[in-house]
Amino acid sequence: MAPLRLRIEGRTFRDTNNREVTLRGINVAGDAKFPTSPDLPSHKFDHFYDGDDVSFVGRPFSVDEAHLHFSRLKRWGYTLIRYIFTWEAIEHAGPGQYDEAWVQHTIQVLRLAKDYGFYVFMDPHQDVWSRFTGGSGAPMWTIYACGLNPRAFPATEAAWVHNTYPNPADYPKMIWATNYTRLACQVIFTMFFAGKAFVPKAIIDGKNIQDYLQDHFVSACRHLALRIQEAGDLENGVVIGWESMNEPNRGLVGFQDISVIPSEQKLQKGPSPTAWQAILLGSGRSCEMANWDFGGLGPYKSGTTLVDPKGEMAWLPADYDDAKYGWKRHPDWKLGECIWAQHGIWDTSSDELLKKDYFAKDPESGRKIDYEYFTNKWFMSYYRKHREAITSVYSDAIMFCQPPVLEIPPSLKGTEDDDRNMVFSPHYYDGVTLMTKKWNRYWNVDVFGILRGRYLSPAFAIKVGETAIRNCFRDQLSAIRREGVDYMGNHPCVFTEIGIPYDMDNKYAYRTGDYSSQSSAMDANHFALEGCGANGYTLWVYTALNNHEWGDLWNGEDLSIVSTDDKLLPLSPSANAKGQKSASASSTSSDDRSSPAFSESRSNNNSPASPRNLKQTLSTTSMASLQRSNTPAEIGSNPGYRAAEAYVRPSPIATVGNVISYGFDLRNCTFSLVLESTDAATEEVSTEVFLPAYHFPEDNIAVEVSSGKWSISVDDADGGMIQVLKWQHEKGPQSLTVKGVKKRQGTSLGREEEAPGYLEQCWQSGCAIM
Repeated sequence: MAPLRLRIEGRTFRDTNNREVTLRGINVAGDAKFPTSPDLPSHKFDHFYDGDDVSFVGRPFSVDEAHLHFSRLKRWGYTLIRYIFTWEAIEHAGPGQYDEAWVQHTIQVLRLAKDYGFYVFMDPHQDVWSRFTGGSGAPMWTIYACGLNPRAFPATEAAWVHNTYPNPADYPKMIWATNYTRLACQVIFTMFFAGKAFVPKAIIDGKNIQDYLQDHFVSACRHLALRIQEAGDLENGVVIGWESMNEPNRGLVGFQDISVIPSEQKLQKGPSPTAWQAILLGSGRSCEMANWDFGGLGPYKSGTTLVDPKGEMAWLPADYDDAKYGWKRHPDWKLGECIWAQHGIWDTSSDELLKKDYFAKDPESGRKIDYEYFTNKWFMSYYRKHREAITSVYSDAIMFCQPPVLEIPPSLKGTEDDDRNMVFSPHYYDGVTLMTKKWNRYWNVDVFGILRGRYLSPAFAIKVGETAIRNCFRDQLSAIRREGVDYMGNHPCVFTEIGIPYDMDNKYAYRTGDYSSQSSAMDANHFALEGCGANGYTLWVYTALNNHEWGDLWNGEDLSIVSTDDKLLPLSPSANAKGQKSASASSTSSDDRSSPAFSESRSNNNSPASPRNLKQTLSTTSMASLQRSNTPAEIGSNPGYRAAEAYVRPSPIATVGNVISYGFDLRNCTFSLVLESTDAATEEVSTEVFLPAYHFPEDNIAVEVSSGKWSISVDDADGGMIQVLKWQHEKGPQSLTVKGVKKRQGTSLGREEEAPGYLEQCWQSGCAIM
């Protein structure tokens, strides 16, 4: 058997030459959340409820376009792809009915990813369960299986769905995430993870709804894994692992009192019902509830709202025909009635709440449930089932374990679940920037520290000044990583989601081309990633169809690093550079449209693109060559480079020995690497660093090393055309520093004036604190 292309050794990744591999990755792609036929971005309603008759063939993009996308990502230095797919894409037609056309399309795209040398792990993605509950993920039939009627969700506010909002263009930003706190998700996630404990009457085809849903989901993932294995050339060669489930949620499990909002529920926006109010709304009762908005210091109550479903129920009517999907529901599970009333939680005749603490304790043990208890018992029960299904096909699969977001990880250290092939894969977002869609360079909050009770008051968690903010991000990521080691054992940590919103300040950058706020935010996030000690990350997100009007075409989000309405960063002042180079004279970037480095230049060669001929057939092709958006001129009339200088950045690729620290100072265009090795690096097995030619043009690079020799060359293997520094150093502690060309962040290329520093910016704006 051939050696594994990537293996885990303790808390590091290693290649076949035993070098430490640093994984620099991207989520591909955001538009995989919705179907191609019919083409249904979240704001489109036509044929929405025809959820059985859809196709995801063509997601994340077509095979013909894959070369352009993969070559672009390769040239930007990415080595890892988190491959987004949904349960709906596989099994939309009904239980056990798999879409083999989509499976074969996926295999074709993965083969192309292999040609470009990517590592890939598969992400069975979901957000608030399904497109029909306001997110993405599960097929429509799963909602009917749970006894819910998705057509009644708008009236009952069981879920806020983008295309059923009165004017989808005005859909409140980030309100989709509050669906976790509304009826549909609370019911479905409770059933999925803990149905046997809390919904024992929910029996379908002789199984409790928990097993019914989990078995179908896990079987669909296993079916895809099996087809990938049967393809014969993808296992280990490109697909190195599988993630457990994106952002799992407990539903109602552990709620101590459903008549109040739990103190740990930090996200509130818009009409915010208690779980009890959500239950009443789902049965057609009107409720007056608190209305919340989100400010710089988090959610705050902004008034009250009366919601009146006018008698419409979120539950399936009593005469619903289960024969449509071929399942048989147990007679004790009565349609037309609230499932919680059937379990004695409330009396529908008097609307009296009888068991407000129904979800507070484990029915088996009587123990009080908190989120940590849920994670260790019910999440881990699911995770084991998922892991066993995948490893029954891929015995050496790397399992990316993603516990509930920002919750305490499961206690696996020293147990049978302390698997050597496991990776801790948390998520992190700067919540203040994400929710307000503004980059505040003056203050931010240590959210993770607040969640872990490290401050007597949230006021003490405020960090003032951009340097303090950047350090705060780094320290939060470090704490998350260390917590994973403490609870789960000595495993690699890969942050599988982190990113920024691009539509900041009411889309100011789209009108002006000035992406300085986005550049600062993106750089701060990468500063944190590089300094926290993690083994890699996958940035959220690459969305091939993003535009300035609708963003990522999903719930008003706009986090894609590319857009059809923006230009692509020129990758090199000299696109035809070849051979080995060392530092020499200075050079500047060009805005000349005749330059081969200009991002909208075209090739006249019409031969098919492939990794072998891509350098001849393509320059940095514009997104516009693939897809033209219809964005109104007043929104997207001034395209920019989308802060690309902040995410196209140097990084270790493979290190002889162990990485001690590394980082890129964007403002000063300086990359540093510290390592320690018991063996000397050689020409055959050297330490390799990706150096983007945009920051480090071949004729303007200064390199300092503690020992040995180095060379810089353009590596055209796997169609990448990437600039790589190869370093043959001695054993022991070693250091490397590389300096390139300083440029102004976030604005058009070719401007020579330097951006003001953090202190100068604060002075110029009259910062009272300073």
